[in-house]
Amino acid sequence: MANILVVDDELGIRDLLSEILNDEGHSVDLAENATQARNARLDNVYDLVLLDIWMPDTDGVSLLKEWATSGMLNMPVIMMSGHATIDTAVEATRIGAFSFLEKPITMQKLLKAVEQGLARSTGNGSNAQAQAAGAVGQGGATAAKVAGSGNGPQVLNGGVGAPATAVAMVAEIDQGPMSHQGFDLDRPLREARDGFEKAYFEFHLAREGGSMTRVAEKTGLERTHLYRKLRQLGVDLGRNKRG
Repeated sequence: MANILVVDDELGIRDLLSEILNDEGHSVDLAENATQARNARLDNVYDLVLLDIWMPDTDGVSLLKEWATSGMLNMPVIMMSGHATIDTAVEATRIGAFSFLEKPITMQKLLKAVEQGLARSTGNGSNAQAQAAGAVGQGGATAAKVAGSGNGPQVLNGGVGAPATAVAMVAEIDQGPMSHQGFDLDRPLREARDGFEKAYFEFHLAREGGSMTRVAEKTGLERTHLYRKLRQLGVDLGRNKRG
């Protein structure tokens, strides 16, 4: 179990990340702005921090710099943003950010980034960070890729950064929905219904590339409820992510 601090001014994101991380067995503290994050960092030792970039009082990059200059940046920090630019990536990784997560954050990317960050936290400094970076690039991908939306600034998508270099990884997009075998209708109604619902959600997860946000929109479910439903049905979220 790890001690994790989540810093984000959006209540929904704080609650969602907290629920997911708590379900994974971690201890989670929440802060809605930089002031609360400073106080939490002074009072506690964290194995990992998830830090939003855009906040109303002090932005996440400035807070990261404060921790770095005061000698308090002794834990991996994963930056979060839906509007991060290349310049922001370069600055944050130079200061010492471990990785970036693009909003909306999918559960797969969150858990993978947290796992890698905690591996660094318990490892040996830069060597552990290099190993984590290598883990992200499995499948022979040795070069960093920058995700371009085609509209507006480019955004970072779940990449791991070394202190002197901004690294962004592009999630591969599934080319089509996964196929399902026919249903065995000679079963009790509850079992048949659960089987259908599992196939239904797996279909949408595959078609939407594993994005919990888009699946929630497609199915009409709130993300927290959707997450619980998938766990109840035993849906393997990892199988819908490639690379």
